[in-house]
Amino acid sequence: MATFLYRLGRAAFGRRRYVVLLWLAVLAAIGFAAVSAPAAPDDSSSMPGTESQRAFDLMDERFPGAEADGAGAQIVFVAPDGRKVTAPGYRQAIDDAVASIGTDAQVAGAPSPFDAQTVSKDGSTAYTSVTYKVAAADLSDAGRQQLQDAMDRAEDAGLTVEARGTAVSGSIGAGGVGEAAGVVVAALVLLITFGSLAAAGVPLLTAVLGVGVTLASIMALGSALGLSSSTGSLANMLGLAVGIDYAVFVVARYREERAKGHDAQEAAGLAVGTAGSAVVFAGLTVVIALAGLCVAGVPSLTSMGLAAAGGVLVAVLIALTLVPALLGFWPNAVLARRERRGRRKAGPAGRLGAAWARFVLRRPLAILILSVVGLGVLAVPALDLQLGMPGDEAKATSTTERRAYDDLADAFGPGFNGPLTLVVDASHAADPKGAVGEISGRIAATEGVVSVSPAGFNQAGDTAILSVTPSTSPTSEQTKKLVGTIREDRPETESGTDATFEVTGSTAANIDMAQKMSDALLPYLVVVVGLAVLLLTVVFRSVLVPVKAAAGFLLSVLASLGAVVAVFQWGWAAELLGVRQTGPIMSMMPIFLVGIVFGLAMDYEVFLVSRIREAYVHGERSGQAIVSGFRHSSRVVVAAALIMTSVFAGFVTADESMIKTIGFGLAIAVLFDAVVVRMALVPAVLALLGDRAWWLPRPLARLLPRVDIEGEALTRRSAVPPAGTDDRAPAGV
Repeated sequence: MATFLYRLGRAAFGRRRYVVLLWLAVLAAIGFAAVSAPAAPDDSSSMPGTESQRAFDLMDERFPGAEADGAGAQIVFVAPDGRKVTAPGYRQAIDDAVASIGTDAQVAGAPSPFDAQTVSKDGSTAYTSVTYKVAAADLSDAGRQQLQDAMDRAEDAGLTVEARGTAVSGSIGAGGVGEAAGVVVAALVLLITFGSLAAAGVPLLTAVLGVGVTLASIMALGSALGLSSSTGSLANMLGLAVGIDYAVFVVARYREERAKGHDAQEAAGLAVGTAGSAVVFAGLTVVIALAGLCVAGVPSLTSMGLAAAGGVLVAVLIALTLVPALLGFWPNAVLARRERRGRRKAGPAGRLGAAWARFVLRRPLAILILSVVGLGVLAVPALDLQLGMPGDEAKATSTTERRAYDDLADAFGPGFNGPLTLVVDASHAADPKGAVGEISGRIAATEGVVSVSPAGFNQAGDTAILSVTPSTSPTSEQTKKLVGTIREDRPETESGTDATFEVTGSTAANIDMAQKMSDALLPYLVVVVGLAVLLLTVVFRSVLVPVKAAAGFLLSVLASLGAVVAVFQWGWAAELLGVRQTGPIMSMMPIFLVGIVFGLAMDYEVFLVSRIREAYVHGERSGQAIVSGFRHSSRVVVAAALIMTSVFAGFVTADESMIKTIGFGLAIAVLFDAVVVRMALVPAVLALLGDRAWWLPRPLARLLPRVDIEGEALTRRSAVPPAGTDDRAPAGV
């Protein structure tokens, strides 16, 4: 592989204009396809195999006229303090507003609160539930404006009017200003690390182009492959981070080869042949981790993982082709000023890395124990991990959704915002209405249930929908226990009725999602870690190094989960990060964190340990090989980690709690893994193992293919040219 990549790097350098034009043509072609493609579908909340999904499917079958995926909104009207919405002036204003909303052609229904009896007992609050014939993405701007105008007129009458629901919710924001600030920090880190504007600009330029290709591809294929509009969020976040990192690895190795005396084209070939090999296998581990998200069996999670994996593959291809091509345009500009002036001695960063490695070699056991204990303490809060899905209660109080949520909770009780939906199948009952009434009465008698709505039957009269209001909020443990109790008591509740029921609704669906994610986490870990350990065994031709890599990853990911729980669930330092409401951690967060961080952690593992093994294979003793590996790679690994951390931290400024949580979790996990695990734990373990770190049973050695990630085949090619060789840019550059 090293030889093939060496030739690829030289070819890309020599034919740089064609390579750049090819990538620009690819971006233009995919961009044109994205503009011409049909709109991407809405996010799919399908969760095959769960009770809530079976209930949704039954509703679609038995209520064919209903639009299960149609948009909806709850408009909340609150009278001034001490007054009631039933007062003539306020009542008229509410009726006029609701009637105006109902005239929209896309509205399926907007009942008056006074007809639907949706007025609080104290008369201070009323609401109407607006249903639409189309999905939220298909709502017209005129319809949204008509809704807002109706609300404004009611406010002019003296009422406080708020709204929530898919018809009024904004799209998920990314990092906004924070994301841009993260990129700026990444640029500063690159500039400080390389001491060259060109060297800092190449990774940023190639990463942006890679993200553009990935996002355009998602838009172009969205309709055909069922990729939703939010699929690109993860691809954007990861593509930007790994795109910068992979380019940094290649540029850093190019500068190192130039410092050894190689001409520009030869250095580009050697950089792609060595660092490029590490990039290929690091990228494969990330792809394995992301593709493995399909183990969870959640379509939306699978599509996000596969799209992000595609983005990583694009980043790998760009690092192997476009980066050496751009180096051909600026062969000397990417070098540090001291190198351009002919001073090629190792810089302070290389000496610091070597000094740190010697420090660890003198006391490996103490550093190993300190690293493990420190990460273990940080992981303790993870024992209290509670999964759920954040709703309007997690949004800022400046949003109308959050204020509507609070108004409804104050007027109708905390459980009103998370009703349970019971779908009763009475098709085999002799008296369907009587059977449904019997089940309704038994459910109403369950502890923790405030009320059960009148049954709504389908046209055939054999299926009914009941709305059950709990006494507790949607994300509370009591509500989760209530759903479990209703399901566990199902045989007793159904007995003698010849009818069956399923529990669904957003609250029950979130509970099912959390359980599904919990059940999928262990199989996912086994699949992903197992495949990655196998891949690293092939790369390093060692049994213990891959096991050590996996163990270090588990420590860093558990510590980061502990930090997430401490901040977003317990509320430690929550205000500093702009967390407005603590509560359960998003259900998909742990499996997201495990998959993404595992892939990214293997980036650093491959790049760092491959340099150590390269020195070992070329004849250095075990301890000296560790020092050599750190001299050449520690600065780049730390810089890459700081870049990733800054990019991910930029998403912490997002208003959407889901993006904020993911951004924080990824940022802190990368920091833990790169600084503690790769910089401290890895050299400590390798020092304790010595030559045994590279032990491989002979039968396995014969069985495994040789991939030559250390570039051993390039040893003869990389001989330093004689003194006086012209090292300037090739003719024509």
